[in-house]
Amino acid sequence: MTEPRLRHVQCLDSRGLHRMAYWEWGDAANPKVLVCVHGLTRQGRDFDRLAQALCGDYRVVCPDVVGRGRSDWLADPMGYGIATYVADMVCLLARLNAQVVDWVGTSMGGLIGLSLASLEGAPVRKLVLNDVGPVVRPQALERIRSYVGRTAFWPTLDEAADAFWALSQGFGPHTRDEWLGLTRAQLKPVTQDGVQGFSARCDPAIAVPIRAATPELLAAGEALLWQSYDRLRCATLLLRGAESDLLSPATAQAMTQRGPRAQLHEFAGVGHAPTLVHDDQIDVVRRFLLYP
Repeated sequence: MTEPRLRHVQCLDSRGLHRMAYWEWGDAANPKVLVCVHGLTRQGRDFDRLAQALCGDYRVVCPDVVGRGRSDWLADPMGYGIATYVADMVCLLARLNAQVVDWVGTSMGGLIGLSLASLEGAPVRKLVLNDVGPVVRPQALERIRSYVGRTAFWPTLDEAADAFWALSQGFGPHTRDEWLGLTRAQLKPVTQDGVQGFSARCDPAIAVPIRAATPELLAAGEALLWQSYDRLRCATLLLRGAESDLLSPATAQAMTQRGPRAQLHEFAGVGHAPTLVHDDQIDVVRRFLLYP
């Protein structure tokens, strides 16, 4: 497998500067740019299979959102939120000198893309929202709160993969090799009590603003996201795991009828969220991005 190039960009936050890492595939001079952004506790290498499939057509850029992967952790945990992430992506697009981009966003990455694309003058041409919309179902929020921010140490890759799989049944069926591939980049080597092993490349403090969110704040955020969605003018594809606990059928249908009137494609046997590792999922994204 061809390896991507690891790059960094400096971004501004309330306490100073932080570095955001991003993985780049394909010809760095290609004016066609595809940005792929991961979910809440994941990182940019989740998109390796999709990037390999599309890097002949695009310069594919997969950032590690701040607090994840190879990016810095924020000094102020309350900075972990969509406003910070959108500002970081603006810095990234400036670094890439990208005049027009297409965007694939899984869960949180979709909300970042939605928010960015809704801004006046945004360069987003096509937007793929992977199992996310303005409304997050309460059961999904409780599931997220139950695990986000937890720390762990695993002596082996296999034990780490088993632990991640226990939290990720919604991703749908994967072979062991596929799942190990999705796990490796999540881990950093550490030593605990003289034992070498692994921990997650994710700041536990990303949980702080999630746990601090009140019902009133969540309702206000939902209203703002609907306003952003209704401002979208780019072609939009909405992917949904048919068994998703986060994106309800009603919200998905509403997204096909308002704002950009998204095209909807559902994947059977998958919950939250399709990993875009399998050929059938990649083909749906490819057709949307590359053909009118």
